[in-house]
Order: sequence, then structure tokens, then C-alpha cells
Amino acid sequence: MKVIVIGGGPAGMMAAIAAKQNKDEVIILEKNDRLGKKLLITGKGRCNITSSLNIEEFIKNTPGNGMFLYSAFKKFNNLDIINFLKEEGLEVKEERGNRIFPVTDKSIDVLNCFKSRLKKLNIKIYYNTKVTEIITKNNQVCSVIANRKKYEADKIILATGGKSYPLTGSTGDGYDIAKKLGHTVTKIKPSLVPLEIYEKDICKKLQGLSLKNVSINIKDQKNNKIIYEDFGEMLFTHFGVSGPVILSSSAHLVRYKNIEQIMKNKELELIIDFKPALTEEKLEKRIIRDFEEAKNKQYKNSLEKLLPQKLIPIIIEKSNINPEKKVNEITKKERKNIVYILKHFSVKISNSRSIEEAIITSGGINIKEINPKTMESKICKGLFFAGEIIDVDSYTGGFNLQIAYSTGYVAGSKI
Repeated sequence: MKVIVIGGGPAGMMAAIAAKQNKDEVIILEKNDRLGKKLLITGKGRCNITSSLNIEEFIKNTPGNGMFLYSAFKKFNNLDIINFLKEEGLEVKEERGNRIFPVTDKSIDVLNCFKSRLKKLNIKIYYNTKVTEIITKNNQVCSVIANRKKYEADKIILATGGKSYPLTGSTGDGYDIAKKLGHTVTKIKPSLVPLEIYEKDICKKLQGLSLKNVSINIKDQKNNKIIYEDFGEMLFTHFGVSGPVILSSSAHLVRYKNIEQIMKNKELELIIDFKPALTEEKLEKRIIRDFEEAKNKQYKNSLEKLLPQKLIPIIIEKSNINPEKKVNEITKKERKNIVYILKHFSVKISNSRSIEEAIITSGGINIKEINPKTMESKICKGLFFAGEIIDVDSYTGGFNLQIAYSTGYVAGSKI
């Protein structure tokens, strides 16, 4: 069987490998001048390969049609990708949050494992080759047109990615190709994307501040409803907030009803607990102890042991206590207010950043039109889908890359 894989990202490479292992004749058509451009920037260049969680947890961490992936995760899971890398000589390690990374902390080493396997299997790769059309006959794929040249095929796997990080080649080409064949594409939105806030003065003062072990809540004030909770790392930027907990929250917010209007009305509140390990009572005792040691100091010089330097002026400002006031003059009521601010630091979310800054795309080929057991199109025989082009997406933590491997493996395997 002649198999053409369109796209040389992790989904496409895995699909090609699976197909070749089934003795198929396989080629990859890649529009970039190299494979895996987007893979190289994942995990800030370290590549969060997958997660150590079980399949059920993978599905729970996939708000975008997680159940569709159950069969794919069963056929190729996190242990399978780890074993694949080990067979190519790359060991992995587990870090906080069940995240799996290469021991080398280099995404290039993960990519090289794929390239090594492709070379061993003698899979042909055509670079700088952009597919513009899939040709069908009697509703069965038969060839593709790329760079004005025709390539014959019995099976075509579309693994062109979504629209996030377009500089890596993810420009939505696959959506247009699939639409011409009768497929529908659900609304495309940015997911795993930083969020903007209204309080630009806070952004200016806290820009670059990275926080570990914080807890966040996102609240729909109109309906008085907490719609997202998380714990972990976050970052203040010149426009708002980013970091793992914020990126994961965006994957949830993108599906929340009337979210754009709620943000426009300034009714979406981000509440940060800077000290989630301490109850309000314990935090107050900690502050009392710090204040006792600094009782003759001014208030503005009393929080160094408790908070990062950049955060201190903001907390002082929000507390409405005179910065020049002596610590031993601060009242019990004022002290309790400091505790409250540290446990309920609040800003208003105004928007998400554009899809160009998103890690992943929310939306894609409608899953109702794809057989979840094979990844084959229900509309066009011989057409298969793999990776981000499908309307599935997860939180941060290696889940989205696992989707790429698993769907790629299934799409490349024999039916």
C-alpha cells in the first residue's frame, strides 16, 4: 500500500513510522525545510514528552473531546512513547506535576530519536513540499498535488497541525484541504495561551515575576461561580499573566459560555493565593512573627522574608497602610487585611492573547466525521487524520504531545 503522510511533526512522523512497520510504502511531504519545528520549541525547548498519569487522567485533562481519544490512548500510550525513545537511546525523567522530560533537557534529542527511526525504516521525506489538494476517485483518495506535482497514494494521513505558532508551519493548510473533501471544521480558537488583564499598572510593576506553588481561582462574577481552579507556577507579563496554571485555565475558558462578553463586562476575576500552603490563621501567625522581629522597622521594609521584592510595593498599596508606618503601630484589623490580600489577590481578565501566541489550537476537524478507532474519515475512504488538526486539545503537562503520538500511531496502523 502506498501511504502519504502530509506533515512532519510528531503526529506525522509517528504515523509514518507505524505505517512503515506495517510494510507499507511510505513518504512524508513536509512544507518546511526540516522536520519537527514545533516539537523543538515545546516545553521551552526541553520538550515535555508526555505525562506519567494513567489513561483515565489523560482524558480528564483533555477538555476538548477527551473521550474521542480513549481508543487511541489504549493502542499507544505514555509507556509506549517512553519505550520508543529508550529504544533509540534516550532516557527520560519525571518532574513535578507528573511531567516527563528527556534526561538531557533538550527537545532536539527527542526529535533526533524520531529522525533516527525514520532513517532506519528508510522512509522518504520530501522537504519544502507544500500539499495544496487531495485528489479522490469514487470517494476514495488516490493522489495529492504538491508543488504542482502529483503523488499517487492508496492512503493519505493529514497531520498538518493547527493554527498555533504559525512560524513553525502551522498555518491551517490542512483545514482547507479537508473542507474541499466535505469535512467541517469547528471554530478555531487559541488554547494554552497567556491571558491579558485590565490592570496594566500591575502588569508594568510585576512584569517578569515568576511564582511557584501558588493557587488560582477564576470566577464568573455575574453568576458568582468559580469556573476554574489550579495550583502550580505562573508568571506576570507586560500584558497580563502566563505560566502553566494560566495556560491550562485558557483551555477551560475557551469552552465557557459567553466568555468573550463576560470578559468585556469585566466580570471574569482571577484570584491568586500567594500562600496556599498556609491557612489564613497560620499566615497571620507567620506575619505576627515577622512583624515582631521587625517591630521598629517601617511597614515597607517588613515583608522581605515573606514575599518576592517585586510584589511588596503592590501588596503595600492594596493594603492602604501608610508605607512609612512603624510595624508595631499596625492594627489587628490592618494585619488581617494583609492576610486577606495575600490569599485573595484579585485582577480582572480582559482577553486571551492571539492564536499566534497559543501553544495549541482549540477546534479542528469535527470528531463526528472521524472513526476514533482508526482515525479514518467517515466521509472519504483512505483519508486519515492525526494530531492537532483534529478537534481535540488538552491542558499543559505533555498531554497534547501524547495526543499527537497516539493518533499518529493509530492513523498509520493497519485497520
